[in-house]
Amino acid sequence: MKKVLYVLMALAIMGSAAFAGGKTDSSAKSGKVVMGALIRNLDEDFVRIYADNLKALAAKAGVDLKLLDARNDQANQLDQLNTLLSQGVKFFVIVPVQTEMTEQMTQAIQKKGGGAAFSNIQPSVAALKVGPNFYLASSPESVAGHMQADIIDSYFAKNPSKLAPGKTINAIMLLGQLGHPAQVLRTDAVLAGLKDKGYTVNVIAKDTANWKPDEAQQKMDAWLAAYKGKFNIVIANNDGMALGAVESLLTNKYTDDPADPTKDVDGDGTVLKVPVLGVDATPVALQSMAENKLFATVLQDANGQSSTAFDLVYAMATKGSATGMIAGGVGPAKAVTPGEAPSDDPAVIGQCYLVPFKAVTKENFKSFM
Repeated sequence: MKKVLYVLMALAIMGSAAFAGGKTDSSAKSGKVVMGALIRNLDEDFVRIYADNLKALAAKAGVDLKLLDARNDQANQLDQLNTLLSQGVKFFVIVPVQTEMTEQMTQAIQKKGGGAAFSNIQPSVAALKVGPNFYLASSPESVAGHMQADIIDSYFAKNPSKLAPGKTINAIMLLGQLGHPAQVLRTDAVLAGLKDKGYTVNVIAKDTANWKPDEAQQKMDAWLAAYKGKFNIVIANNDGMALGAVESLLTNKYTDDPADPTKDVDGDGTVLKVPVLGVDATPVALQSMAENKLFATVLQDANGQSSTAFDLVYAMATKGSATGMIAGGVGPAKAVTPGEAPSDDPAVIGQCYLVPFKAVTKENFKSFM
């Protein structure tokens, strides 16, 4: 009987030890670092590229990566977090569904003595203030909008005949998920940037296409029927929607030469009658630029963001802290970003790692392919 009791006690001790240090049972046996990856929606091109790089980094470092897709469902992502926490996972890369839920997530992780790096959707200031082991590893969204404005300004400077009278831009705008920080900040910044450059911007039509090419194509089909000849640019919050608009314009033969849609007759850099701009610089977008379809985009560096987040989380898991380190080639921000939380708050600026956007134009797009 005593031998049975000793065996049972030994088994109980082994079972509890399997969860020590934030490692699951199988990972504890292998000695691997365990990392959770809570991803908003793998259907989006940018997010899928981000996740693929995360998997590659984990494989190279020997990390046991537990990657879960929330399918854009906030409640689902919270359940996934709680499940991994209950399994002993303590350190996370998170592409959250909503900013509003991030404080709740950091509080739950903090209780387990863990940490997290957030990308793409910004965490709130309150979320980062929960503890020093919570980070932003993302890009300041307003910069993307300002870069779009710079590209548009350059286009019309080279093609002044494309402008409406009075230096007027008649724009069609395809918006991401309404209320999404990237949707709000990119839209506001491109419009403000154009106004600052002396343009009058008349928005002919705008609506959300929820980041999706098919929804954008349907919107563009309807707008072409209603506003053909009344707009001189299409501005999209991401490449997916921009490419949906491009497909609509091609299908409806809204091109320089309807008989040959491969000809850039007027030499403005696109075979379409109007330039279309996106954000992300996805591989399919760059290929469209090579074919003179999509006019331009702005690189949101998915690999840069995921590498930065991974390095921060790996340092926390292996060293206990990532404070002040260089992660993904980026150091902590030293100056606040006005109007863009959380990097506009001096109290958490040292926890913000800002991966730069880059303008992608006809002159440089091949270097990103």
